[in-house]
Amino acid sequence: MADHKKTLVIVESPTKAKTIHKYLGKDYIIASSMGHIIDLPKSRLAVDVNNDFKPEYIPIRGKAKLINDLKKKASQSSNVLLATDPDREGEAISWHLSNVLKEKNPDIKRIEFHEITEEAIKEAVEKARDINMDLVNAQQARRILDRLVGYYLSPILWKKVKKGLSAGRVQSVALRVICEREKEIENFIPQEYWTLDALFEHHKQEFVASLFSENGNKIELKTKNDVDRVLSLVEGKPFTVSNVEHKERRRKPQAPYITSKLQQDAARRLGFSASKTMMVAQQLYEGVTISGEGQVGLITYMRTDSTRVAPAALASVRDYLGKKFSKEYIPESPNFYPNKKGAQDAHEAIRPTNVFRDPESIKNDLTPDQYKLYSLIWKRFVSSQMTPEVSLVVTVVMNVENFEFRATGSRILFNGFTVIEKEEGAEKKVLPPLEVGQVLFPESFDPQQHFTSPPPRYNEASLVKFLEESGIGRPSTYAPTINTLLKRYYVTKHGKQLVPTVLGRLVNDIIVSYFESLINIDFTAKMEEKLDLIEEAHNDWVSMIKEFYEPFKLTVHHAEEHIEDVKNILDEETDLVCEKCGSKMVKRLGKYGFFLACSAFPKCSNAKPLPLGKCPKCGGDVIKRSSKRRGTFYACNRYPECDFATREQASEHACPKCGSLLFIRKIKKKGEMLVCLNEQCGYTVTLLDEDKTDAQAHIS
Repeated sequence: MADHKKTLVIVESPTKAKTIHKYLGKDYIIASSMGHIIDLPKSRLAVDVNNDFKPEYIPIRGKAKLINDLKKKASQSSNVLLATDPDREGEAISWHLSNVLKEKNPDIKRIEFHEITEEAIKEAVEKARDINMDLVNAQQARRILDRLVGYYLSPILWKKVKKGLSAGRVQSVALRVICEREKEIENFIPQEYWTLDALFEHHKQEFVASLFSENGNKIELKTKNDVDRVLSLVEGKPFTVSNVEHKERRRKPQAPYITSKLQQDAARRLGFSASKTMMVAQQLYEGVTISGEGQVGLITYMRTDSTRVAPAALASVRDYLGKKFSKEYIPESPNFYPNKKGAQDAHEAIRPTNVFRDPESIKNDLTPDQYKLYSLIWKRFVSSQMTPEVSLVVTVVMNVENFEFRATGSRILFNGFTVIEKEEGAEKKVLPPLEVGQVLFPESFDPQQHFTSPPPRYNEASLVKFLEESGIGRPSTYAPTINTLLKRYYVTKHGKQLVPTVLGRLVNDIIVSYFESLINIDFTAKMEEKLDLIEEAHNDWVSMIKEFYEPFKLTVHHAEEHIEDVKNILDEETDLVCEKCGSKMVKRLGKYGFFLACSAFPKCSNAKPLPLGKCPKCGGDVIKRSSKRRGTFYACNRYPECDFATREQASEHACPKCGSLLFIRKIKKKGEMLVCLNEQCGYTVTLLDEDKTDAQAHIS
């Protein structure tokens, strides 16, 4: 068949093209657009606010050759199928492609699939459709909204704070949330409290009962005096078992992954950032070369807010379970899971395209990161269609004087879905056999002093969870939002914690003070709902933007007139002297964080990295460095006299033993530690989980 009679299929990435070509064969030409080919120009607003917000789209710089090549292929083909991703952004890319190519070939259709398998691709080709302009308009509205906010707010920040800054609808709300949490932590006043445990041994088995109530009322021990009072009344007294309750607990499996939950679990279990999770998931979706199979798409589309699973996939996983497990592990009918409120339900949950392709069978064909993420997705999907774990929970109530102590134990009766997850720690403490009326005497008492902890800082997982639950952003926006905050140096990572910088807090204070009505959770969530209404053809995108724009412009004018110039706040004088001219050095904020610069600039252009702490090898200063070959690393400023260098991330803490800078070391399965790299010292301390307390609490 001649080339001009072939069908041109355009996808977004070369990997995706390679996978699809395997299924469509020689009658199709597969080409890649390499993502967007058309967008708003970066150099100007490019939105006509006086003409229904008409956008001015232009070819993206560097894409001219690619566009010409696509035009040539279109002109030589019988028809064109646009196979971009099945979401708003993908629909918009197809629309732009259609506008560019229709002069060369007017026979253009859109095909949509949610997994790259032979069945899905061929079904999509048979069901080719016109471009959905409601989806396009929803994406256009988002793009124009973000352009209006960014191009009006960012110049204010450039003028009043520092060049190169940015503001945005979702990123500014995320920054606000992080900054407000930091204020909560700083203002937190710890409160003392105590717990009291009684330690017993019965039938050669130790167990613990905790003080629960006094005279039937839950007791609070606020001071050591409170503990001493209780001990004075119960020490040496017999404890009588007054109740033994056996209760069966059924723990159901969790739903297959949606985007936000995958990002959260990958962060918690694998240590992946949100952007890394999405990058690896994209690889698994677009296709990986599998021995004996060639290029294969391993998972369904990874941007989704729906737990829905196709009937064929449910039948397949139940078939798999029937071949691998006894009937006790398989529910009588498939498990179904409700979607969260406001879910678009446009795509299935994230699942393997072929459940019989288990992680171990393809491990050698995957990179370590691909294997880890695929295993996470595969196990969650398979376990979601299994029976619950069943436990026996035993609660024992023991009385002494007017006090009640309680002991709880549990044991697994049936592991259910956890046989797939292989969860650690599922088997909990088991109590010895106890009966009502039994009398025991404690071996000892264990009073413990505690202090209430501040709320934890956000990490990527908990921030994604907050944004999702608040209705802010959509699956495709979480990772880019966090990346922008880090890139702009509004936020840094301390271990896994997201900590606002001086710059981030300053920008947040300005935005919250002057744009509070715009940068708040309710407003941003309602904007997402309005975008959904546009997608569903229930709202007009021009009217929606007009409703937003008029009050927004007034707010911008007010801010321009009243925001004070705060550029000098970011420069901090130091005691260091410039070795070139003798002037004082100042701590100045640059694109990648703080550095030292000569105060005589521009007469003297001396600048150097900011000392982070004492070198553990020679006592010099540790500085942050980077190179094309080594990437980011930390080294002594006395190089080459001192050759200290490490890739381990520097902390903000000095070693309490020798004064050297401490570094963050990741220990497999144990989390993170602060370590001193001074060989004569060797000090280490565990970093607490950010979900419990601030890591600094461990540094004395």
